[in-house]
Amino acid sequence: MRSPKWNRHVDRIVNRSSGHERRCCARTACTRRVARTRRSRTAITVSLAHELLEIAHDLATTAGDMALAGRKAGLQHVHTKTTATDMVTEFDKASEKLIVEGLCQQRPLDAIVGEEGANVVGSSGITWHIDPIDGTTNFLYDLPAWAVSIGASDAQGPIAGVVYIPALGEMFSATRGGGAFLNGSPIRCNQITDVSHALVCTGFSYSPEQRTIQSRRVAKFIHLIRDIRRGGAAAVDLCFVACGRLDAYFEENLHQWDIAAGILIAHEAGCTSGDFAGESAHPAEILVSAPAIFDQLSNLIIAASAPKE
Repeated sequence: MRSPKWNRHVDRIVNRSSGHERRCCARTACTRRVARTRRSRTAITVSLAHELLEIAHDLATTAGDMALAGRKAGLQHVHTKTTATDMVTEFDKASEKLIVEGLCQQRPLDAIVGEEGANVVGSSGITWHIDPIDGTTNFLYDLPAWAVSIGASDAQGPIAGVVYIPALGEMFSATRGGGAFLNGSPIRCNQITDVSHALVCTGFSYSPEQRTIQSRRVAKFIHLIRDIRRGGAAAVDLCFVACGRLDAYFEENLHQWDIAAGILIAHEAGCTSGDFAGESAHPAEILVSAPAIFDQLSNLIIAASAPKE
């Protein structure tokens, strides 16, 4: 027969073991609750992203097709904005009006910012950035590289976006973490590794003085890359990098509505982005490229931008 001392020893071990098991069970239950919460939040975010994407897709299609039909019928009212070369047509305004009304009806608590003046205050945490016709000069001259760009963002950044090019019948789209698509088919950027083989696109300011500076910068390194293109619509240029029609795109002095949808599409297609120095991209300065040439092109742009000694 075992002694009382031994029995007390065994009881202590059992109690410690039971306590340890209870603590382990509690930790496991807590971990499972956290995991369920995270999965739930992820599911909600994914569901929201797809809801926003569907709304953007439908509104961009309707607005873009309306503008395309109007362009074919002929423009009646063309005006200038910031400079003599910064144009706006009746369809820029009509497109934005249609999109804003649609968003207000379907997402009444969201904030909205549009190029042609829309400024709706929201409380949902979602902000829409609208460029009703990105590439108005192309639209005016009946060139196909213009688009309707609609992007939605939350506190973490872009969550859903579309860029619709009516003249080409092309719809680029993306959701955060969900990949990038062209007319429903997945797209990826090029995997070029040598900047000397890169087809690079850029844009120029409406200011004559700035255009002079920008063109001189390009002239300093054009011989070090494959060639330069100037598309005339930031959203389209970003999407063309995303699908491999271009290897890189850089520009400065843009607005959030120019890039809100396009930069998400580029990211989801595997592109690298930043400002010219490689910090976070922003409308004032953006560089988007195939990953392996980002630093190479960044160095070329920085060197070409340096003032003469």
